[in-house]
Amino acid sequence: KQWYQRRVAITAGIDKGFTLPFYKRILDKPLTMLDLKSIDEDFYNSLKWVKENDLEECGLELYFAHEFEVLGEVKIHELKPGGEDIMVTEENKEEYVNMMVSWRFTRGVEEQFKAFLEGFNEIVPIQWLQYFDERELELILVGIQDFDIQDWQAHTIYRNYRRSDKQIQWFWQFVADISDEQRSRLLQFVTGTCRLPIGGFSELMGSNGAQKFCIERVGKENWLPRSHTCFNRLDLPPYRSYEQLKEKLLFATEETEGFGQE
Repeated sequence: KQWYQRRVAITAGIDKGFTLPFYKRILDKPLTMLDLKSIDEDFYNSLKWVKENDLEECGLELYFAHEFEVLGEVKIHELKPGGEDIMVTEENKEEYVNMMVSWRFTRGVEEQFKAFLEGFNEIVPIQWLQYFDERELELILVGIQDFDIQDWQAHTIYRNYRRSDKQIQWFWQFVADISDEQRSRLLQFVTGTCRLPIGGFSELMGSNGAQKFCIERVGKENWLPRSHTCFNRLDLPPYRSYEQLKEKLLFATEETEGFGQE
């Protein structure tokens, strides 16, 4: 009975959907600062600022410790022994950023994740999954969905493009021509997950709440498409033909792992 209850709980979690960083943790792959952007953009931006600026020139004092609030109580977590007394410098700030990323992904959930992994391993041995990446793992566990292309179109917005532009017409032709598995990969590339909400594209969520699928005109015709998963946005260059658009989109969504995603 306990095994059955654990299986039901794990299956329910998969049905609700996990983030790609969570699937990376299942596969025991290292998490990076970029993984953080899709779940906590403010935290990501603060670490990005630390990486890109000279702390000494800015006069900013940071230590290997982090303050956070739990039920109104401020607590301090040391990233390493004696961290409250170890200052972050230009020489060690890479270590600081990596430790902060690790802490952000594991804070308060380490025991729960360990229990989940033990239960998951009883259903699907982890060693069976070693040849997959996190995107493939999500597709395997969530499954391939049926896509309503009219619903997708109805809840898509455009920036620097109009619905009548040939690149937009080609994009929807591309979506119609490919398989549901390829549509899942496209959705995953742009939104960070291949799983659609129960209510369809009208209920897509971004990092700050409800966020429609967006296509923006960015770049030159020889560029690959890029995506901003926090905003469900696809940067689509002004390609000159349908064949060129199809080639670039397929390469971006299927042949590269994490390329062009922000």
